[in-house]
Amino acid sequence: MRFGKFIGGALGWAMGGPIGGIIGFALGAMADDRSNDSTQQRIHQGQGRNYEQYRHHTQTGDFASALLVLSAAVMKADNRLLKSELNYIRDFMAKQFGAARAAELIGIMKPILEKDIPLREVCEQIRYYMEHPMRLQLLYYLFGIAQSDGNVDKSEVHVIEQIATYLGISHADFNSIRAMYYKDSGSAYQILEIEKSATNEEVKKAYRKMAMKYHPDKVRDLGAEHQKSAQEKFIKVQEAYELIKKERGFV
Repeated sequence: MRFGKFIGGALGWAMGGPIGGIIGFALGAMADDRSNDSTQQRIHQGQGRNYEQYRHHTQTGDFASALLVLSAAVMKADNRLLKSELNYIRDFMAKQFGAARAAELIGIMKPILEKDIPLREVCEQIRYYMEHPMRLQLLYYLFGIAQSDGNVDKSEVHVIEQIATYLGISHADFNSIRAMYYKDSGSAYQILEIEKSATNEEVKKAYRKMAMKYHPDKVRDLGAEHQKSAQEKFIKVQEAYELIKKERGFV
């Protein structure tokens, strides 16, 4: 399998720093001798540059690289590498990037799972370059991985919470996204980041705030394929609001 197209896909900042080191290791493990020489040259050139030389709007390649590395961290959290989780990642990437690109990304994913991931450093790199709405999108995907086998381990949630902290995501936002996957009696309120004791006016205000926060346009820099996924979060906010309105009987 050749990865020239992946390398040439405007990876930008993701080819520097700790993420660049991890992606470089994975590419080197998968490439043949000839392509490996070229790959390592590109990686070393990228890692030698200053962060400021990479600073620009996040592109799809950067997001995919960040997603690969953080996905591996979540998969390894419970010391089990499950086929259901890998299938979830493959299916998601096929929907976002197409089957051919998904196959390339999964090929890179396997050697990443063999690496020790410096989670704080990776997250600090992502936080430095990636805007807050895109970081929320990453967190949303990671919860999907944890839930994919139908048995969410506490260690997985703990790692995702660590990631959220390192990414500068608030505890309220963490609970909001978690509630989109793990339903309980208070999940609708958690999604809107309010208490059950909130007044109707406070519920309405919270809905407007969260609808703005999770609006698909917030991740438009990632392209149309990610806006579709972002739409899922937006719909969950709407559903939570409608559920509370129905329970309380207000319009």
